[in-house]
Amino acid sequence: MTSPAASASWNAPFDGDLTDDLALALRLADAADAVTMARFDAADLDVQVKADATHVTEADLATERAIRGILSTERPGDGVLGEEFGTSGDPARQWIIDPIDGTANYLKGIPMWTTLIALAIDGVPRVGVASQPALGRRWWAATGLGAWTNTPDGEPARLAVSGVTNLADASVSFQSIAQWDEVGRSDDLLRLSRAVWRDRGYGDTWPYMLLAEGRLEFVAEFGVKEYDIAALVPIVMEAGGRFTDIDGADSIASRSSLATNGALHEDFLALLTTPSPTGPTR
Repeated sequence: MTSPAASASWNAPFDGDLTDDLALALRLADAADAVTMARFDAADLDVQVKADATHVTEADLATERAIRGILSTERPGDGVLGEEFGTSGDPARQWIIDPIDGTANYLKGIPMWTTLIALAIDGVPRVGVASQPALGRRWWAATGLGAWTNTPDGEPARLAVSGVTNLADASVSFQSIAQWDEVGRSDDLLRLSRAVWRDRGYGDTWPYMLLAEGRLEFVAEFGVKEYDIAALVPIVMEAGGRFTDIDGADSIASRSSLATNGALHEDFLALLTTPSPTGPTR
């Protein structure tokens, strides 16, 4: 799968108006929600196993087709990168789609799954929408327009990361112990857990949104693809946080992610790059 074009710093000034693009992304999410909810927890849901041993459902495919259909009409000159149907069009303005992030939850009838929609301009994620219709939740952002979520009273609420400045007071989330172990970094995860107040493996999109809401200070993953994280970048950053790969680079193509409240980003990077002690154990 082709990656988006290499980008400059995600904090570089941007003088474009993303209002219409964000409005379109929200309409795409509405269309996606209608498709996903129509088949969620269906007894006859069609499920297949892909070549990489991950699952894909009829809803994944139908949702991405629905999004691509709207984009072909409203943004015919833009490119698209989707989990199910690959890349097409101009990578300089590229919509990045994960129709169902958390397919394993979706096919088991667990409501913790998300449709992710992003727009990257010159490789920088500028617009992001994360929609969890089974839980009635949605988060969205665009560069310069803030980060927002829906509320029970129907009025959007602006997001802001926490003001925690000490590692010992931080609450962190990771995808799974196995994921860190697979890349040889289980010692880093253990060191992290010992340095912070609380650690939990919430998984997938939700912990990034908890971070943007000020409820966590750190989320990190390995093995992530562009469509897994592109939509999350502007939401976290517009909420005042920082988003890089695990080594601190501005990239969605590195197969790792590190999102923090910003104030602790360098502290977490230093913690994760500290060599583990060597020598005999007892």
